[in-house]
Formats: sequence, structure tokens, C-alpha cells
Amino acid sequence: MPTASGHTTAIAASRVIGAMVLTTSGEEFGKIGDVVLDKTADRILFAVVARSGALTVTNNYYPVPWSMLDFDEAREAYVMPCTAEDFVDAPAAPNPFDLTVDDGQPACEAVRQHFKAG
Repeated sequence: MPTASGHTTAIAASRVIGAMVLTTSGEEFGKIGDVVLDKTADRILFAVVARSGALTVTNNYYPVPWSMLDFDEAREAYVMPCTAEDFVDAPAAPNPFDLTVDDGQPACEAVRQHFKAG
């Protein structure tokens, strides 16, 4: 069954991991490095976006609510409705596994509050 934007609702994680992530303006932000799942609730907590570009070596893995990512077939990339500047104070970690501490709940809540995502 397609989503509101016309995409199918099911996708293999192997097709998501490594996909490019762009900002609304089309700027390359990074790539999806992982997807964190809540296996007891059968849901995606967030995507882990590995930042490319001019950030420092630390704090370059960002949890991004799955609901903020929309796949653009023409660009073959996920697009976020925000800019790179929106991530200046966003929750981040130097290691993607740090985002799964305490079952990923602190990272999940922090990023949802930061982006006011549902």
C-alpha cells in the first residue's frame, strides 16, 4: 500500500542503509548509517544519519525521526524538511551505538523534542 507521497510502506533495511540524505535545499547532509528499531513495539525509533562535510570527527551521528525522511526517487536520496543549520544543537553522538543506550529512548526523545516531530 502506498504512502501519502506515493511510496510503498515496506522497504528492506539494506536499501535504506547507505542512502544519501539531503536537506530541503538539496544540500548533501550525509548518509543513513543505521536504523534503530524498537523490537518489542515493532517500530522504527529513528534513522542514524552519518554526517558528511565540515563537522568535527566527534558528534557526527545524528538520530533523525523516520517520519522526517521522505525518499525522492529522482535524486535517489532521502530528503529532510530542514537545513544543516537545524542540526547545530541537535542531539548527536561520536559513535552510532551510543544512540542505543537505555534502549535508545533518551536519543529518541531528545531528537523528537529538538525537531518537534511526532
